[in-house]
Amino acid sequence: MPEFLLMEWLGKPVWMWTAFLSLVVFLLAFDLGVLNRKDKELGVKESLLLSAFYIGIATLFGAYIWWSFETGLLVTQDGSHAGIAYFTGFFIEKSLSIDNVFVISLIFSYFAIPRKYQYRALVWGIVGVIVLRGIMIAVGAALVQEYAWMLYIFGAFLIATGIKMLIVPEGDPDIEKNALVRFLRKHMRVTNRLHDQHFFVHEPDPKTGKILTWATPLFLALVVINVADLIFAVDSVPAIFAITTDTFVVYTANIMAILGLRALYFALAAMVHRFHYLKYALALVLVFIGGKIFWNQLVGKLDPTISLGVTLALITGGVVFSLWKTKDEPKEVSS
Repeated sequence: MPEFLLMEWLGKPVWMWTAFLSLVVFLLAFDLGVLNRKDKELGVKESLLLSAFYIGIATLFGAYIWWSFETGLLVTQDGSHAGIAYFTGFFIEKSLSIDNVFVISLIFSYFAIPRKYQYRALVWGIVGVIVLRGIMIAVGAALVQEYAWMLYIFGAFLIATGIKMLIVPEGDPDIEKNALVRFLRKHMRVTNRLHDQHFFVHEPDPKTGKILTWATPLFLALVVINVADLIFAVDSVPAIFAITTDTFVVYTANIMAILGLRALYFALAAMVHRFHYLKYALALVLVFIGGKIFWNQLVGKLDPTISLGVTLALITGGVVFSLWKTKDEPKEVSS
């Protein structure tokens, strides 16, 4: 193995990061180049099968993380069990990401993006997420390593966020009044109509006739979706840092959870209203994870299997209760 691959970067050998990012690039290339080579509407059945595929990949990767920790190949920076931390973080991130589905659906509706072009925008959005989440996690890891008290800030933030989710009613975001949308329309040349799957096109300026580059509504939707994901990450990244401060585990759990969400979107978009009560379960998860930080520091380290069990129990309970409570509601027609 080349010597540079054995060098450490963010607490892990370069080869470990390279292997993971290579897997992500392969999955994205497979998604865009094979599964979505021709733009088409992704059906619910196909969406569920693709989601199962991604969950299977994430599970196998988590099993490898678990095995690597047990055999000593992978050592976490904070001594936490890598396998348990990975799966706890994965389940939390996956569940929190369900909230994204409703917002993404509103964004696509506002920009009038047909379903057959939505998946391409979502997959390309993953590329932005990989970079943005990487930056957020690297900054978070540096802060925690340099200032241990930052964990208390994360814990207090999670508790406050969870309580807010419990008591403050949700409101639909107004895309029309969104500051980012107004800024982009003011400072970019944007076409009035879609141009198939293209993010940019070359068209003449109505005033001068000169051929210029124009952004399409699909590009605006892509930008707004990525910014929305970044906002959601403000909750999810501190949540997994409360479980482990190992940068590799935090990043891989985040990315593996998000990769499959894009496929699951088309199955969830039409029934996202059925998961209304999951919000309260997630709020309790955030309060629990935030409280665990203070418990670990003031009383003693809580068994990580308890964290995983409580997280799974709350999320599963939230899903089951939501589906049972809304079983008589009519299905929403997807656009």
